[in-house]
Amino acid sequence: MKLRLLVLGAALAAGGAFAAPRGLTVEDLATMERVGSPVLSPDATRVLYTVRTTDMGKNRGHTDLWMLDLRTPNAAPKRLTSADASSSDPEWSPAGDAIYFMSQSQVWRMPAAGGAAAKVTDLPVDVDNFRLSPQGDRIALSLAVFRDCADLACTAKRLDDKSKVKASGRVYDRLFVRHWDTWSDLRNNVLYSAPIDASGKVSAAPISLSGTLDGDVPSKPFGDHDEYHFSPDGKTIVFAARIAGKTESWSTNFDLYSVPAAGGTPQNLSAENKAWDSKPIYSPDGRTIAYIAMDRPGFEADRFHFMLIDVATGKKRKLADNWDRSVADFRWTPDGKALLATADDVGQHRLFSIDAQSGKVTPLTGKGYVGGFDIAGDTIVVSQASLTSGAQLYKRSVGSDAMTQLTNVNAQALADVRMGEPEQFSFKGAKGETVYGHVMKPWNAQPGQKYPVAFLVHGGPQGSFGNSWSYRWNPQVYAGAGYATVFIDFHGSTGYGQKFTDAISGDWGGAPLEDLKKGLAAAGAKYPWLDTGNACALGASYGGFMMNWIEGNWSNGFKCIVNHDGVFDNRAMYYSTEELWFNEWENGGSYFAAPQKHEKFNPVSLVNKWKTPMLVIHGEKDFRIPLSQGLGAFTALQRQGVESKLLVFPDENHWVLKPANSVLWHHTVIDWLDGHLKTPK
Repeated sequence: MKLRLLVLGAALAAGGAFAAPRGLTVEDLATMERVGSPVLSPDATRVLYTVRTTDMGKNRGHTDLWMLDLRTPNAAPKRLTSADASSSDPEWSPAGDAIYFMSQSQVWRMPAAGGAAAKVTDLPVDVDNFRLSPQGDRIALSLAVFRDCADLACTAKRLDDKSKVKASGRVYDRLFVRHWDTWSDLRNNVLYSAPIDASGKVSAAPISLSGTLDGDVPSKPFGDHDEYHFSPDGKTIVFAARIAGKTESWSTNFDLYSVPAAGGTPQNLSAENKAWDSKPIYSPDGRTIAYIAMDRPGFEADRFHFMLIDVATGKKRKLADNWDRSVADFRWTPDGKALLATADDVGQHRLFSIDAQSGKVTPLTGKGYVGGFDIAGDTIVVSQASLTSGAQLYKRSVGSDAMTQLTNVNAQALADVRMGEPEQFSFKGAKGETVYGHVMKPWNAQPGQKYPVAFLVHGGPQGSFGNSWSYRWNPQVYAGAGYATVFIDFHGSTGYGQKFTDAISGDWGGAPLEDLKKGLAAAGAKYPWLDTGNACALGASYGGFMMNWIEGNWSNGFKCIVNHDGVFDNRAMYYSTEELWFNEWENGGSYFAAPQKHEKFNPVSLVNKWKTPMLVIHGEKDFRIPLSQGLGAFTALQRQGVESKLLVFPDENHWVLKPANSVLWHHTVIDWLDGHLKTPK
């Protein structure tokens, strides 16, 4: 009721009355304000967060810092930054009197009470991320440098010299040569530390902490400052790193290291585990380090479980080992008695409390997707989204189940939007096991009517298409265009136990396809408003692989297909992708060692059965599933006379991120669906 009143108030303020209801549009999605993760002040009286806005004219997003005073009920959020450059990654000073943040690739500081921001760092190279020490007298920084350079000026000079060389060739003698969307320039992310002087600035040259290790801190391409932390006394930093060497592109062996914050030799804390160890955090009393670990080398979707290290003895123990969920993010509670953690859980992404002694797990949130959270004192603030709402901030107290909504961004912009109604369902899938999925009605659904279906298949493949909000694959866009949607968490999805996740490895085209077939049939039988005979299938990454696999194995199931960045030929994929560990685990070895396993579910082998119209979409900067995979699928379709279109983005990677490109992507996809599922006007 409270949320409805807030929306009503926004609508009345905008125009005095509700406009006629409508569905969510592509333009709505592209221009929505996006709330970031909360950062609580040390005394829990204020919370920082970011809000990203979109400038369609400049074709870019812009991020600013905001603050909300929790001491005043219904306090208006205060915007802290408004410069042309974005501001992000805020941290509080230990006393809560200042805010540190990233802007223009350097660290800045501003008074919490208001006032001009000043540079903390002014280095000759970019700062990628940072973390402030608990005492506020030192800062840890990650910088991309050439390891053989003696100082930062050397790296800056070498980059400048390279920019002036007319020859464009690159020479490599080991993998990675490129990663995600970037060719290697032979720099590494190195962790540095520097004291903050009396003026509040870094004036001394930063000291390398991880430079002796051949690896990146944090990891590429998505690592951040969650991979390193100070000890409570500020004297030690613990971090995660993978030793690169020649094996980096087929290794998931990340280890934990500790190093004196003022400089020294890193000490390996987890050498015995050849799988992934990450996100080490000291307990508030400094006696224990909690981290997450996997058990199986080479498997990126193994279960991340808790490990605890006794700092004094080095002894390790597992925590909550019987909890069959994979930890995504976590924090210690201030009293050190528990860990708060997020994890996928049966179509939700929930926040849990784990007792640090017994391992007892207690859920703290219910339905929805907790994308970020923080705790200070007895106050917890979470960023939570769902299938019907982008992320908003909510507050709760330790020991209470009551949640208070703190933000309501987009209320005015979406005041007249009626969201499609989602519902979770389950059915007996492959192996007779219970499988879950969701359906969503069109925004304007009427009793007794049937609606064409957009059948969405998630990527990963070890992921979940659950109760969350996406700015790339959002069922509400299809609901807003008059479509019903169905999406299934097939075998291999996360949040249903590790055995269920493991089931897809070596079986990409087996049980998952059976789940999709049975799931669509079960949805059609349960929900009479679904016109499953008038459907198109859509998917990206693994979902794109499944679109190519459906072409050869379920060709009578759909009237059209949308394949975004999908695998077309497993052989070519193995020899051109970058993270080889993924293909080797999923297919039981390297291609040259186990070619028959890679060929078992290879879409290219069945192109002579392709007949369903397909829209192929690919980003030229996609190095995970290279452009040749999309071109191969389009060539197979065109050469056989199958109706097809190709949409290529020269400036996008595996994801479509630029606002104008996102709008083009969505309109092209919806037009493709309209042309095959709706009666021509």
